[in-house]
Amino acid sequence: MANIKSAKKRILVNKTKADRNKSIKSSVKTAIKKVYAAIDANDKEAARAALVGATSALDKATKKGVYHKNTSARKVSRLALAVNKMA
Repeated sequence: MANIKSAKKRILVNKTKADRNKSIKSSVKTAIKKVYAAIDANDKEAARAALVGATSALDKATKKGVYHKNTSARKVSRLALAVNKMA
């Protein structure tokens, strides 16, 4: 365990940030799963609506620094490609 005050604070701050990041990543994964569930169900309108939600969630996570911008762009691209292949 840390003895120095600043090290103790870093431990607390890191835990807080890790919990926040975990929550954001979890919500992004859920949004992505909704898109793939709609694709599997062959529901084009639901897939498009879920795609908008997932894209928004990914963009917000990227803005907060949870995901790298290229990772987010790659995920959005793959989701859009999967939805567009339904046509």
